[in-house]
Amino acid sequence: CHPFSLCRSIMSAPEQQQAQPSGPPGAASAEAPEPDAANKYEAVVPHWFYCKVTDSRERWIPFSIQDSERLEEAHASGKDKADVIVATSGGRYDVHLQKRQRVAVYWEEEVSQVRRCTWFYKGDKDNKYIPYSETFSEQLEEAYMIAVTLDEWKKKLESPSREIIILHNPKLMVHYHPVATSDDWGSAPMEQGRPRTVKRGVENIAAEIPNGEPLQIDHLVFVVHGIGPACDIRFRSIVQCVNDFRNVSLNMLQAHFKKAQEQQQIGRVEFLPVNWHSSLHSTGVDVDLERITLPSINRLRHFINDTILDVFFYNSSTYCQTIVDTVASEMNRLYQLFLCRNPGFKGGVSIAGHSLGSLILFDLLTNQKVAPEDEERGREGSRTTSSTRGAEQVKEILKTLELSEYSDVFEKEKMDRQALFLCTEKNLKEMGIPLGPRMKLLHYISSKRETQVCLLPDLGSFPIAFPHSRTRIRRCSRVTNPTLPLSQVSANYPQLIYKPTIFFAFGSPIGMFLTVRGVKRINPSYSLPTCKGFFNIFHPFDPVAYRIEPMIVPDVEFEPMLLPHHKGRKRMHLELKEGLTRMSVDLKNNLLGSLRVAWQSFTRAPLPAVEAADADADAEPSAEKQTETKAEEAPEAAKEEASAINVGMLNGGHRIDYVLQEKPIESFNEYLFALQGHLCYWESEDTVLLVLKEIYQTQGITLDQPLPGSQ
Repeated sequence: CHPFSLCRSIMSAPEQQQAQPSGPPGAASAEAPEPDAANKYEAVVPHWFYCKVTDSRERWIPFSIQDSERLEEAHASGKDKADVIVATSGGRYDVHLQKRQRVAVYWEEEVSQVRRCTWFYKGDKDNKYIPYSETFSEQLEEAYMIAVTLDEWKKKLESPSREIIILHNPKLMVHYHPVATSDDWGSAPMEQGRPRTVKRGVENIAAEIPNGEPLQIDHLVFVVHGIGPACDIRFRSIVQCVNDFRNVSLNMLQAHFKKAQEQQQIGRVEFLPVNWHSSLHSTGVDVDLERITLPSINRLRHFINDTILDVFFYNSSTYCQTIVDTVASEMNRLYQLFLCRNPGFKGGVSIAGHSLGSLILFDLLTNQKVAPEDEERGREGSRTTSSTRGAEQVKEILKTLELSEYSDVFEKEKMDRQALFLCTEKNLKEMGIPLGPRMKLLHYISSKRETQVCLLPDLGSFPIAFPHSRTRIRRCSRVTNPTLPLSQVSANYPQLIYKPTIFFAFGSPIGMFLTVRGVKRINPSYSLPTCKGFFNIFHPFDPVAYRIEPMIVPDVEFEPMLLPHHKGRKRMHLELKEGLTRMSVDLKNNLLGSLRVAWQSFTRAPLPAVEAADADADAEPSAEKQTETKAEEAPEAAKEEASAINVGMLNGGHRIDYVLQEKPIESFNEYLFALQGHLCYWESEDTVLLVLKEIYQTQGITLDQPLPGSQ
């Protein structure tokens, strides 16, 4: 029998009097439908939702328009009777149509319930409309169809569980949920608490439904997290933070690459999270730590064990091996799975790391081996350029030591920087270098050997620590770079099955760790073996972030590149700050100029002073103009000088350090927003825009409008 007993006759007057006052506000003034609207039933348009459970609370989220259409198409064709899988959310989730389940593809996540939704309700305590079950919705739709076809409203529907639904008219429908078991006398609807508001069709519930993501994927980026399981101030996982990063990237593409999108030159960039924390803490180390952890301040000690200790784990050779193996194997697994699901993908791959994750990636990249064919190609290329480049390096060294007169001798011997560092006193004596210059060169070579390891091309993959260095010799990956920083903990670093295009570091402590490991300087000619791009992005108040460029150019003081605001200008408080600084400089210059003129007028003779005053009056405006011009040109000159600084080949000759602009509220107290500064990158439009800009530049695609101050 039908679960609802449907009364086809219009309700009696007493029933109407009971039902109408119990409806929500405005029910009495609702108008009945027009007579000509009768017999015009239109089927409801369904939309697909999935359920997200957070802290035991269910939240129903709509699929995008294109995903819902694909699911409905599969449902309409009868495919839901078989175990058909439909890819959704840009291919990151699969929906098993028969089981009505949404399953994550690239990471572990609880399975979500999926529902084909047509009818919704919202109670007093609900923030959003909640969909009825599919069976319940079908029953409601059938009752609605009868009411519209027969033009008979104010229907009272009652289910065996005493749930009562009253269809006043197409725009006013309420659902009374029983709050207690009924007695023999029964209970009227108005005695059962406030009713739920019922809506038919997703278009009537004001849900925010996204259009969907572009199907074309131009580039793939793997994102590695830092310490702990939580990645932001709201204690969210790496998956949730990367979801935010991806959503911001879609908005930035629409705002700054609109022309390329309209011409169908670009699709989107896919970001996939890489989780290593769970693998590390599943080794049993947490049990060992629990045994030795003091019982006092339990929550703080648990937080330290779960987060801060990750830094110490990475500096342990045992657990460092676990971490690098997990990160490398996970990125390789994700890459192969992505290619399997996207066989037509021809784009590049980049990697990004936050906090400790950036250090893990840096150590992995410095230990990547160059393929034999690439190494041979690199050698052929180096043969054509090494002679001139090596000679120039030696000339610079000789110029620094005031020994330029011996440049011809070294050029005749085809001496480059690497060969110079292998020279002994006997070699220099055989070249005819006098004792004094010999001592200068030997002292220079010995001082540089303290902080660098040179690769001998004929000794293959064994970096040589020179006798003056106390660093022990160890085997590491073979690279074609002339110098390699002393960096990693002793571990067997696995190889990636792809060559990253760019490496992005967010809030990175790489510079600090290299310094602690004894690296004082990175050779300007050094670059990562398989990755030619490197960007170090940080917030000015980030307490964990350190710069890289001063390790390459230690003798020159210069500011990092200021990331332009994504809306095309500096933040107002920064412009105001610069304006006040410039105003104070101008005021100071004008005051000093006036005092100088006054002092000169007092110290000169009376008669010549009149003539001098006329001359000064003519000269002063030009002096003031010159001062103003210098003050105005100074910032521009500083910008040009900063961008023109040679920071080596770690980023292909381009700038490495990029600093975000702090928000106005953050400038009031640096310490208060220090933690937020370290966790702000996931929702930072400026960070995302730089990532997109650099990625698409490798494909020859630029922003619609160049941002001021960008490189």
